[in-house]
Amino acid sequence: MPILITGGAGYIGTHTCVELLQAGYEIVVVDNFLNSKPEALRRVVEITEKDFPVYEVDLLNKESLMRVFAENNIEAVIHFAGLKAVGESVAIPQRYYQNNIIGTLNLCEVMESFGVFRMVFSSSATVYGMSNNIPFMEELPLQATNPYGRTKLICEQLLQDLYISNQKWSIALLRYFNPVGAHRSGLIGEDPNGIPNNLLPYISQVAVGKLKELKIFGDDYHTHDGTGVRDYIHVVDLAVGHLKALDKIYNSQGVEVYNLGTGRGYSVLEIVRAFEHVAGLEIPYRIVERRAGDIAVSYADPQKAKRELYWVAERGIDEMCEDTWRWQVNNPNGFEEEQNQYNMNNSLIIE
Repeated sequence: MPILITGGAGYIGTHTCVELLQAGYEIVVVDNFLNSKPEALRRVVEITEKDFPVYEVDLLNKESLMRVFAENNIEAVIHFAGLKAVGESVAIPQRYYQNNIIGTLNLCEVMESFGVFRMVFSSSATVYGMSNNIPFMEELPLQATNPYGRTKLICEQLLQDLYISNQKWSIALLRYFNPVGAHRSGLIGEDPNGIPNNLLPYISQVAVGKLKELKIFGDDYHTHDGTGVRDYIHVVDLAVGHLKALDKIYNSQGVEVYNLGTGRGYSVLEIVRAFEHVAGLEIPYRIVERRAGDIAVSYADPQKAKRELYWVAERGIDEMCEDTWRWQVNNPNGFEEEQNQYNMNNSLIIE
């Protein structure tokens, strides 16, 4: 019985697909390809030498989603699908609330109608808001400060309420910190649209010559070098965390929350220096004004995941930079545009 991966063509989704397939799971992928490309899934097949059904479906289209469940005997869902740019969420909040919340609600309703009650949900450390209680622990009060973060928080609350109403549900809420890196093959990695929102792809695009310089937002924070400190986690470690969470929901009921981070923070300048060392070149940068809403320091307390999921992040900052650079050098323009209609052997795409 397969695992449904919503948003499976995205950055974290593709890496999780690889880990699931290599661990012997069957998968079905749903994606609307709004912020991802079918080519990413073709490369998952290339890495794993395993095929799987793919549906081009938007979660706002409940009828099409029901067809996916009707045609596949789904036993659990890993739910990645959603819009995720903080700045964009401030500019067009209504789109984020509709897409992220209504899409999740539709998914839950369809799951329930087909008797599927296991879910791993992609949440975010943004739900901790501007808290200064470092490291962030799962028990902290939640206070999202932007529309994107609020959609994640509302979805968490929605899933908590689902279990209260029906105790068949078994749900793991995974709060990510800062995913970086790429698969060691160099075949899949982060391919942002336009100017990257995240630090590592921004640095790597400067390094490869796509962008002129890196903008560092503020050097006057109360940190050791004045730049913001974040918990960077290798995307493969993050993907493995989803497999561990899947094991958990197969053997329990209820809703549990887990931080997925390393428990260590690196400053922006430390990341720049580490990348320069790996790539053997200098990254030009310019200090600009702080971004509204950014905090000085953010990193996880990952002890609950270690204790209950038996999961620990294994890859360090050098490996994160090496894998990012390998991906960028091999794919200077990311995943090249491909036609949406394609077949991966027996795979299926539905309009």
